[in-house]
Amino acid sequence: MTGFSQDRSRGIGFHHSMTLSHRTDPTSGPMLRVLLVDDEPLALDLLEAILAPMTDVTVVGRAGDGDEASAMVDALKPDVVLSDIRMPRQGGLRLAHTLRAQAAVDLVFITAFDQFALNAYDLDVIDYLLKPVEEERLRMALDKARVRKAGRPAPEPVPAPPTRGLQGFWIQQARGTVWVAAETIDWIEAARDYVLLQTPTAAHILRSTMDALEQQLDPDMFLRVSRSAFVRTGAVRRLQRQGSSGSVAVLSNGAAVKVGGKFVRQAEARLSGVATS
Repeated sequence: MTGFSQDRSRGIGFHHSMTLSHRTDPTSGPMLRVLLVDDEPLALDLLEAILAPMTDVTVVGRAGDGDEASAMVDALKPDVVLSDIRMPRQGGLRLAHTLRAQAAVDLVFITAFDQFALNAYDLDVIDYLLKPVEEERLRMALDKARVRKAGRPAPEPVPAPPTRGLQGFWIQQARGTVWVAAETIDWIEAARDYVLLQTPTAAHILRSTMDALEQQLDPDMFLRVSRSAFVRTGAVRRLQRQGSSGSVAVLSNGAAVKVGGKFVRQAEARLSGVATS
């Protein structure tokens, strides 16, 4: 693994101008057993330090490559594996193939490289995070794992079916084609030449642009809040002001998506029925 940076100020994701602001109203859930996998001890130390304040997460072990991780998964039975991709011997992608046979184990990639994202989402990983990692974004990935572990959808009101625009997306994955209904998408995030459809249990990657999606999505269901993000209006619980002109849309899962400056008035008008703080 190369290209590691200790500067967390850049955030994570496929680009540096991430739409995620911070997590609000955090809730504790069932304890998650987590295995850390990276060939650099410093990276493992920093990741463990980020996880330390999370009282609903316990680190059950640390592995230096995919071979060691495979053996530790069998022995320790973790719920989630947080793994780098480029490692000696068995790398992260090969590890993902190995873990696919173990339905009870979920995988989150944490890496300095974004070029493996398509391969990763084909392997049904929960999330793909770029270093340096922020606690809030990692918490969101772990929340998805917790929902999967519970075996039930995340609680949210059932919105009315869309009357205009796309009602969902067919997403090609290694295991076949998956239908992602529009009403299950909480928010949509730009990722260079792709977009990420963020649902309660997974992030699905789709080759598209934000401008193209804006022409296809149901305008009554989705609202563009920045150049790099849409939110499903039914998932927004409140608008929260930040400073004199900035604001975030706080979603039902606690995620807070930044509202771009020129989108603030439109967001306030469309979301006038939700609380403002």
